[in-house]
Amino acid sequence: MLKTSHRAKITALGTYVPPRELTNADLAKMVDTSNEWILERTGIHVRHLVDPGVAASDLAVCAARKALAERGIEPAEIEAVVVGTVTPDMLYPSTACLVQHKLGIPRTWGFDVSAGCSGFIYALTAGAAFVQGGIHRKVLVIGSDVNSSMIDYTDRATCVLFGDGAGAVLLEPAAEDEDFGIIDFVHEIEGFGGQYLYRPGGGSLHPAWQPETTPKMHFVHQDGQQVFKYAVRKMAELCLEVLGRNGLSAEDVACFIPHQANLRIIRATGERLKLPAEKVIVNIDRYGNTTAGTIPLAMETARQEGRLKKGDLVLLAAVGAGFTGGATLLRWAY
Repeated sequence: MLKTSHRAKITALGTYVPPRELTNADLAKMVDTSNEWILERTGIHVRHLVDPGVAASDLAVCAARKALAERGIEPAEIEAVVVGTVTPDMLYPSTACLVQHKLGIPRTWGFDVSAGCSGFIYALTAGAAFVQGGIHRKVLVIGSDVNSSMIDYTDRATCVLFGDGAGAVLLEPAAEDEDFGIIDFVHEIEGFGGQYLYRPGGGSLHPAWQPETTPKMHFVHQDGQQVFKYAVRKMAELCLEVLGRNGLSAEDVACFIPHQANLRIIRATGERLKLPAEKVIVNIDRYGNTTAGTIPLAMETARQEGRLKKGDLVLLAAVGAGFTGGATLLRWAY
């Protein structure tokens, strides 16, 4: 156990998407839509879907193994596991328990974070607190969702948006003389938004066994206009807040990694922050909205495109069902 407080830094990243693709052309055969309609409204070309029997824990484990391999450590070194997901394999045990078992990590602990599309950055903040507080030296933070398990593929408003995917990062303490790691965060929930993006069935209010719980209640329901307006306003507000209280401006940001919900939301947020397009990471075209998986997947895209480098000031932002929202400021460590 650490004896002093250290900033938590990301020391490894791993991502995974299932190989099966669902293209806009495929969707046009399933529902009243077209490639042009989807591109104009979302910017999505293709999304990846799991095969039957593949769950959120499976995607999480694949991503985690890549992160551990990149760092060159064994699962036994992990001291805590935090998983952001709204599509757990089951209500309980937690997905973190299943990930621990599948990775074979002895004597660790962990839990799930349910925050919709903000799940990864909320889990990241929780994991970082353990490192910064001197409680743990190696924390595995994962965002993983199998959105196809709760999508109605006859509902054009939702089925074009979502895909399946996962990402994992390893958090470790930065050295005393290092400037790397998580600097600050601003998170916020506003429960009035629950009426605009939700999945009503399967919980204690509408248990699955009740006769009045219809199959449609187990699908995602969304008021797209309400979500769009809130997401653009709130992501920009939270980003400006976390920058301002650290004496920074958007000009100082080298890489902006927003939640990949909709291309129009991403562009509108970037414009409000007055960020040039080359600083804004976009990969929604190839993955769709993978909920808690979007930000780590976008981190990997930024690395592959050479737009995420050691020492860069990075800004993460998300808004999700709840409403949940958050912005995280960090300096990339490798």
